[in-house]
Amino acid sequence: MATIKPFKGLRPPRELVERVASRPYDVLNSDEARREAEGNPMSLYHIIRPEIDFPEGTDEHDPRVYQKAADNFRLFQEKGWLVQDTDEHYYIYAQTMNGKTQYGLVVGAYVPDYMNGTIKKHELTRRDKEEDRMKHVRVCNANIEPVFFAYPDNDSLNALIARYTAREPIYHFTAPDDGFGHSFWVIDSEEDIDAITAEFARMPALYIADGHHRSAAAALVGAEKARQNPHHRGDEEYNYFMAVCFPAGQLTIIDYNRVVRDLNGMTPAQLLEALKTHFDVEDKGSAQPYRPTALHNFSLYVDGTWYSLTAHTDTYDDTDPIGVLDVTISSRYILDELLGIKDLRSDKRIDFVGGIRGLDELKRRVDSGEMSMALALYPVSMKQLMDIADTGNIMPPKTTWFEPKLRSGLVIHKLDD
Repeated sequence: MATIKPFKGLRPPRELVERVASRPYDVLNSDEARREAEGNPMSLYHIIRPEIDFPEGTDEHDPRVYQKAADNFRLFQEKGWLVQDTDEHYYIYAQTMNGKTQYGLVVGAYVPDYMNGTIKKHELTRRDKEEDRMKHVRVCNANIEPVFFAYPDNDSLNALIARYTAREPIYHFTAPDDGFGHSFWVIDSEEDIDAITAEFARMPALYIADGHHRSAAAALVGAEKARQNPHHRGDEEYNYFMAVCFPAGQLTIIDYNRVVRDLNGMTPAQLLEALKTHFDVEDKGSAQPYRPTALHNFSLYVDGTWYSLTAHTDTYDDTDPIGVLDVTISSRYILDELLGIKDLRSDKRIDFVGGIRGLDELKRRVDSGEMSMALALYPVSMKQLMDIADTGNIMPPKTTWFEPKLRSGLVIHKLDD
């Protein structure tokens, strides 16, 4: 069963929240962060992307950069740009995109739950990325950015959240860079806090939706602190890390698409003929982008034309939770068999484009000559993700893309309260 706890959040004053809040560290590079933070000393990028305070070209993994994150974090508190709540709370964080709102509970997730599999993963992590985030957590002694969890739909929690969100939020703003709405409430009733804790205690599992490396880093630092403390009790703040937990039914996974630099020596006509071994190929013309309409239907853009590819039934097994995924089918029968791309993590001939950027971005990259073809996939479902996590399987790389991304800087969790 899942263990969570409230915590004393470190938050910006209401009038400063829009200046402090930022996009997550991993959705933009150093140059983009530098531009977005220009002229704003309160931007959280000075903590999560502290290389922007050094000359351009400074290695973001330089020890001085990590230390600058800690120095800036301390400065934000000294300046009053971040202020810690005096009592432990849960929080509600709502995101609105395209008229749809999803409501998450901000909680302290339990480190042992990550270690024993109660918090379930669906992606592999890379040790170098884990270590980068671990250094950041260690030097700041805080979870500066939350991770993104899903939990099984729960009517009692929905009703509780609805009571709070009927009130005026503590924060409410529309982010200028993405146009999405962000709202925030504090759960201040001890009775409601206890009720939330009890409801989570009845859940068999929580699911990492986005932020596998941040989850691993936060949990590993917490476990590290437990080992290093000769008086460890188990209730210290470092035994928990910050997560925003959304009901699974409110979440939407969008497509995560592929672009490929060359056709492995084939002409477009030869590629289309080869695809007919495993797919029904239908010419959709050049006037409008073609979007996949169902599972096992793909969109191919090559040589100025869109094509529908529908996988033959012998290319997948409905009883195989990994083999039935469209990312597996396309990797096996298109990227590997025809194009010679064996490893999605390391092959430089392939790149990935989140569906939030639209099919026009795929067309642009091919028409520019940068890439030779684009492949759009039908998005996986939350049920598929949870089924795979429940069976202990791991999804292939670059399978899921969640949007909107969590805003960073609305609340921070310190590892020593």
